[in-house]
Amino acid sequence: MPSQSRLRAPRPRAGLFPVLAAPGRWLFPAAAAAACAVLMAGCATAPRPKPATPPAPPAPAPAPSAAPAAAAQPRPLVIAHRGASALRPEHTLAAYAKAIEDGADAIEPDLVMTRDGVLVARHENDITGTTNVAELPQFAERKRTKVIDGERLTGWFTEDFTLAELKTLRARERIPRLRPANARLNDQFEVPSFEEIVRLAEQAALRTGKPVGIYAELKHPSYFRGIGLPLEDKLAAAVRAQAYLRNAPVFIQCFESGSLRALRRTLGHGLPNVRLVQLIGNPRKGPADWKLAGDGRTFGDMLSTTGLREVAAYADGIGPEKSSIVPRDAQGALGAPTAVVQQAHAAGLFVHPYTFRPENSFLPKALQSGGDEATRSPAGMEREVQAFVAAGIDGFFTDDPALGRRAVDTPAR
Repeated sequence: MPSQSRLRAPRPRAGLFPVLAAPGRWLFPAAAAAACAVLMAGCATAPRPKPATPPAPPAPAPAPSAAPAAAAQPRPLVIAHRGASALRPEHTLAAYAKAIEDGADAIEPDLVMTRDGVLVARHENDITGTTNVAELPQFAERKRTKVIDGERLTGWFTEDFTLAELKTLRARERIPRLRPANARLNDQFEVPSFEEIVRLAEQAALRTGKPVGIYAELKHPSYFRGIGLPLEDKLAAAVRAQAYLRNAPVFIQCFESGSLRALRRTLGHGLPNVRLVQLIGNPRKGPADWKLAGDGRTFGDMLSTTGLREVAAYADGIGPEKSSIVPRDAQGALGAPTAVVQQAHAAGLFVHPYTFRPENSFLPKALQSGGDEATRSPAGMEREVQAFVAAGIDGFFTDDPALGRRAVDTPAR
């Protein structure tokens, strides 16, 4: 892995939560679990008996070696994309809990806003396909047609509901054709608020002694700002107000650079546990805020050497679509890695590509299993992740954190 010297690591913090050892990588102290247990026990300890004989003198210090051993590189972060969304309906407390159980280092909620200004987790503010709202007659008149980031959509939207009203809805699987087992769990789970997700992570950290990172995405911030519901202000207030978010690993990501710049101004550099991440989409398209401002540049421009240096002025890392790191060739096989990781590291940015999924539909042809497009290929996803780890990534988003954990913890075959 190339040196990450340009990005300053935060000062170590004592206690439960980790410190950033390299851009985008958190070290989990071995003593965290023990420290947590001591705290939970009220720090009460029994006095130690005196030894019967004096302790042996310490062994002589070994002579310094000619060259110190190189420090082991931290393993890449395993980021649960919308929770363990390959195994539970996405953006539900059940999906986040499963992700934590399966060893995710961080859980990712996509954040949108309710009419009464509460952050909730949905892939989009259009909840037509991810809840049962269309079947509830009491909300039939809430159906609307709106233009969001230039796209005309008809359906039901979070900003037209209060939190209490959203709590009467139930979540549904977004891609039932590929995840029929998740679809059998339809209508069992609520739409969670951001506060509930943070509380879930905090309880897991206290229970296990291992911090659970929060990797939040702001969805359509220009749109929400335009209707008087600025996501950035609400999230910054939550980070300041909640003790867990002031200490745990927190990442804030967005496709719109303007939102990240605003958060950098608001949060400053006083919270070393908080990292800002520029998401990078289709290289032929551009972020919504650039389009609104008449800026014709694209995400592809962000990945240029000049573009990455510009991103480094306000963000700590990038979240590119994975094909920009390791593209696929004409036959659907993984090709040679691009220079994006090395160039990002040279600019002082960590790299967390998205998204690794276990179904045949999402895998390179050579890594698929027999069956149809919905058939899972666990070994195939693990091998795909390992190819990206070999390319130097610092973390990755996955719908199946258990497989992601195994991929980084098991030597590549």
